[in-house]
Amino acid sequence: MKKTPGILLSLSMAVVLLLQGCGSVKSAEEDFVPKYDKDTEFSLTVAGSYGNFESLEAEFERFYEYYPNANLQYVTMDDYNNVISSALLNSEPPDIFTTNSWMIGDEAYNDLFDSCEVLSDPSLDIDYSCIKESLIRTDDSDRVLMLPIFTTSYGMLVNMDIFEKEGLKVPADYGELLTVCGKLKSAGYDSPMMGVDRFSGSGLYNCFAYPMFANDVIKNSDRIDALNALEPSSGELMRPALERLDEFVNSDCIDLEKCREEITDEYDSVIMRFFEGDVPMMFATGDVVSGTAKRESRSDAFVAHPFQYRFYAAPAGDDGGYFINSISICFSVNQHSRNIDMANEFMRFLISRKELGNMAGLKRLIAPLDDFSSDGIYSGLAEIPEERSFSDKETGLLDPAVRQFRAAIYEVGNGNMTVDEAVAAYGKIPEE
Repeated sequence: MKKTPGILLSLSMAVVLLLQGCGSVKSAEEDFVPKYDKDTEFSLTVAGSYGNFESLEAEFERFYEYYPNANLQYVTMDDYNNVISSALLNSEPPDIFTTNSWMIGDEAYNDLFDSCEVLSDPSLDIDYSCIKESLIRTDDSDRVLMLPIFTTSYGMLVNMDIFEKEGLKVPADYGELLTVCGKLKSAGYDSPMMGVDRFSGSGLYNCFAYPMFANDVIKNSDRIDALNALEPSSGELMRPALERLDEFVNSDCIDLEKCREEITDEYDSVIMRFFEGDVPMMFATGDVVSGTAKRESRSDAFVAHPFQYRFYAAPAGDDGGYFINSISICFSVNQHSRNIDMANEFMRFLISRKELGNMAGLKRLIAPLDDFSSDGIYSGLAEIPEERSFSDKETGLLDPAVRQFRAAIYEVGNGNMTVDEAVAAYGKIPEE
């Protein structure tokens, strides 16, 4: 069956990807029971900011097994965050669209949420019990207007072949990290750990210290309001993480000058430098890890000498690393959709352990489930005990407080502030 695209959104779009529902596909497994007739004809558009979305395209193909007369397409919109609200009310609106948890509470997105279908409405029969409860976001009326599709975390890529060659185990706590780095240094690795020196969530300081700070915040929940209000005295809560970071950057674990010279951005350069094969541990986020599969073939060094690698939490604490689960993107349904029933039907299909696991495995991000994606690259996260595993929602931190901590670790990590100075300056630390 040949499928043809309908009229697309009347907004500037960078990419339009249309999937064909025809062709030979494996028969669908019988765990999803369609609500509607198999021969129902309909079209759905999913809008987002990703330049490409192969994992979603794969789900389109699986959905065609149940509804072969469907026509699904994904569109990428220019300036997505600023135009999506108006696009939902357009004459050719998207039926499903990506959202972010940080949009909740931002008045700029009030119109967007007014257009959202209430996914927690029992009549829709969307069972999201497979999703970690801590990752479900609700509005002030306790309604679920978005559901997480991918999540990410902070940590490090580990070259497993190097550890096998040197007869070492991946360090599980800070003491082991110092010992392992000392042995790697003696074995000729100039900088056992590397990462990008940037003021960003993917920066090496944030990957190392933020999960530890978040854990301290959760344990001191009575001080969250003061942190979010940027009260200077609450900066004291940063001290343990800042002291550990200061100790770390002055250890033999990392050569910051080497990092600055050889890693020029927080995404492509991080991956390609890691693929050179001589870096035992590289700080990264799950969003960076998602780009590794495509870049393996682009690295001459990796093609010539491929190696096994995995993602681990950075072992910053005396008791081990901390796994902080952050949402990458959510999906919402436009209640103004001209095919609202089928838009809800696709969401009902997608929100399952199997389909979310499939998507995360293809994208190399972490599924919002409890098995850390079907991709073995994240299998090391399963070793972190529950008391050191949490979501960003559980911290209660708002963006201004997160950015102040990020500013503090950047200044301390680069030697521009002492720990005492950064603690005292909380709320007023210059941000990049």
